[in-house]
Amino acid sequence: MTEQAAQPLRILVFSHRPEVRDSIINAVGRRPAADLAKVRYVEASGVADVLTEMDSGEIDLAILDGEAQPTGGIGLTRQLKHEIDDCPPIVVAVRRKDDRWLATWSQADAVLVHPLDPLTAAETVADVLRSRRVPVVRG
Repeated sequence: MTEQAAQPLRILVFSHRPEVRDSIINAVGRRPAADLAKVRYVEASGVADVLTEMDSGEIDLAILDGEAQPTGGIGLTRQLKHEIDDCPPIVVAVRRKDDRWLATWSQADAVLVHPLDPLTAAETVADVLRSRRVPVVRG
């Protein structure tokens, strides 16, 4: 295993409600797929925390609650995608299947629908992380 692969992946989880953050973390798990590194979660309950973490350049993926108050993850995703060069991938969690189009409008890389299915959540996050991998340059 390479040194880079041994580094934990940093996933930001945003919701104003701790129980929603917990449900996301429990659904995705500590290792969403065998071919990915373990996950270290960074929790954020406010927009300022999200902006600070995303600006740090240390987040590999963010999962934002589309129902967060007073600022929801859908609008926040669109803001981040427009303001951060090389923005990390963002997954938006919504309460209603009908809100998937809003998450797509926000330019989210993927959408999860509550109640979260652990298999679907882990697979979705793993797929997004794999698509983000930077090719290794040799030579």
